[in-house]
Amino acid sequence: MAKPKPAYPVPAVRPVPPDLVADKVISDLQAKRTDVHVQRVDERNARHGEWPDQLDERLTGVLRRRGIERLYSHQARAITHAIAAENVVVVTPTASGKTLCYNIPVLDSILRDGSTRALYLFPTKALAQDQLDELHGLVSELEEDIRTFTYDGDTPADARRSVRSAGHIVLTNPDMLHTAILPHHTKWKRFFEGLEYIVIDEMHTYRGVFGSHLANLVRRLRRVCQFYGADPTFIFCSATIGNPGELAAALTGDRVHVVDDNGSPAGERVVVVYNPPVVNRELGIRQSSLKAARDVGARLIRSQVQTILFAPSRMRVEILLTYLRETLRDKPGDSERVAGYRGGYLPRERRRIEEGLRDGTVRGVVATNALELGIDIGGMAASVVMGYPGSLASLWQQFGRAGRTMESSLSVMVASSNPLDQFVATNPQFIFDQPVEDGLIDPDNLFVLGSHLKCAAFELPFHEGEVFGPHAGEMLDILVEEDILQRSGDRYFWMHESYPAENVSLRTASTDNFVIIEQGPKPRVIGECDRPSAPLLIHEDAIYIHAGQQYQVERLDWDNKKAFVTPVSVDYYTDAQLAVELKVLEGFESAGESRGLHEVGEVAITYLATIFKKVKLNTHENVGWGKIAIPEESLHTSAYWLSFDDDAVKGMDRDEIATGLGGIAHLAQNLAPIYCLCDARDIGAESQVRAPYNGLPTVFLYDAVPGGVGLAQKLFEVRDQLIDACVDVVSRCNCEAGCPACVGPQVEPSSRAKQAAHRMLERLVG
Repeated sequence: MAKPKPAYPVPAVRPVPPDLVADKVISDLQAKRTDVHVQRVDERNARHGEWPDQLDERLTGVLRRRGIERLYSHQARAITHAIAAENVVVVTPTASGKTLCYNIPVLDSILRDGSTRALYLFPTKALAQDQLDELHGLVSELEEDIRTFTYDGDTPADARRSVRSAGHIVLTNPDMLHTAILPHHTKWKRFFEGLEYIVIDEMHTYRGVFGSHLANLVRRLRRVCQFYGADPTFIFCSATIGNPGELAAALTGDRVHVVDDNGSPAGERVVVVYNPPVVNRELGIRQSSLKAARDVGARLIRSQVQTILFAPSRMRVEILLTYLRETLRDKPGDSERVAGYRGGYLPRERRRIEEGLRDGTVRGVVATNALELGIDIGGMAASVVMGYPGSLASLWQQFGRAGRTMESSLSVMVASSNPLDQFVATNPQFIFDQPVEDGLIDPDNLFVLGSHLKCAAFELPFHEGEVFGPHAGEMLDILVEEDILQRSGDRYFWMHESYPAENVSLRTASTDNFVIIEQGPKPRVIGECDRPSAPLLIHEDAIYIHAGQQYQVERLDWDNKKAFVTPVSVDYYTDAQLAVELKVLEGFESAGESRGLHEVGEVAITYLATIFKKVKLNTHENVGWGKIAIPEESLHTSAYWLSFDDDAVKGMDRDEIATGLGGIAHLAQNLAPIYCLCDARDIGAESQVRAPYNGLPTVFLYDAVPGGVGLAQKLFEVRDQLIDACVDVVSRCNCEAGCPACVGPQVEPSSRAKQAAHRMLERLVG
């Protein structure tokens, strides 16, 4: 693989482990006689910049008393841009002091003019609450009347009035801005009139559908600011992203200065890429990555190394947590040293876990990417990542949750058997040599744009010719025809009874969340589940695991969004199967190859949860199954598809073509995240032996969100690299018939899936 120039400075690396704990862990892994790649990222010395001359002396005095005698170079540059009213995006690693890049200019401005206001946007309530504590500390030491508040769903009604009328700095999240602030902007008149700064932290999270929604939310925010005569400066912060300037400009619709020359210090980091040993060479099956991650995590925690383990899904978090607790429990009644952390836990439960990590009572935590963000969880010394998370940006973010001081740290990626993980495990320099991926958004996606156009019209009437995306004029006229808007002269007024923001979710295709209720003498809510996950996780007879405790779903009330569960103790978990039906609606663009056709267009997808398997803990063998009775779900989205002509499948029977297509779909779906900054679950795959659209054997890769967010278009553009990667992986794989590392696991050693996929791909590329 050619080595491109990184988009940001990559630290020097050399294969030397830093300390005894890392040595022992690496020695244990190497003893298993499998692939273990070890590299060390050198420690980084600090580089400093000068204090901007015009900063208020009261503020610099407090910072110096806190031990901040000098700013890091990136902090000095970012603050200089901000106080000059220039939009800026700061892109530096975790724990590099990005918070000061926005707190200093905001507090300085408020100290000079008490009418100044600032809005801080964080992707989660937890992160906003975490940053409020830091900000309160600074404000208390200043001994000035600077009122800082969080404004979220937990804020009491009487407190909300105080926030609106008196708050200098308001910390919130995009969802609250969307549903509670902008639609009621008249109550925020004083705040918007004085709004000088808008801070958007963790910018790298705003990609895909979430980022596309946020860009439209910012369009609405700027309309309201202009109405009140404000023109705020934007300050973005991001840990890892390949195109920070481009993404920030797409989110604001304006020019943004990029500050990416990191001046903060860091301790040395040992990075280990561990490929578990093969346990079945015929089928290419490796040791379970769950068990391998458990072994590494248990070894570290027993050595008194505070460790964070990342798992790719909620179910795997709970299974890994169960395995770790069993391994670490020395005798019955021992206190638990490991906690879980994922979406679906209640806020109070999360705060308790965060506090335990900071004070050291929790020695290990198993998390989804919910802890990828910069919530303060103390000085973790090691991070273990179970499976490649789909992008280098996410991988380095998860690695970076350990080593927040100048002490050395250890980061281990445990590869699973899927093609993407095996690609990374056999090409470990990919982690160090490749630049992090770009963040893709599509703010002009008609599904997203149309939703926010209605919200914006509710907030303020539109003028004819007003800019709100390239299709705004046409869509306003359509809304008039649908009696949602009324046109009077050159203005469009909202006239519908509904409140549009309530029906638009920024993060998912649905606004519905299911509440999970434990039955008993006093029923209690133990968690929640988003609608797309509900058919897979909380169908009737499912084993739902929460914080390591098993519950059986006794009843699912689909209409009222409630799942009723009871605690159980069983030796299995459930794994639901999803049937997918795909229909092409329209092709937008095509490109021919010697023996195939590439296209991108619009498709309709229908999902139906059909059956669930009972999978035994530890051995992972099937011990039973059951049927699922839940209504089907559907969505319209965009897709890229590859069709093979008759020459490409010449001499192959229908079964061989079907297994070959399934193998290619498995390969392409798992390798696609290399070329798109997305989670592997953001891309779906389907194959059809005779696609109704064109009658040809076809593999589809589609955006797993309504309307699509540009992933299909990106895959169409990089189709040659994607196909070459598929050919390379299937050619180099040592299995005989097919395995998880290439065309997917095969039940029979005599399967022709690998041979068929290889033949079709080689004919395609000639």
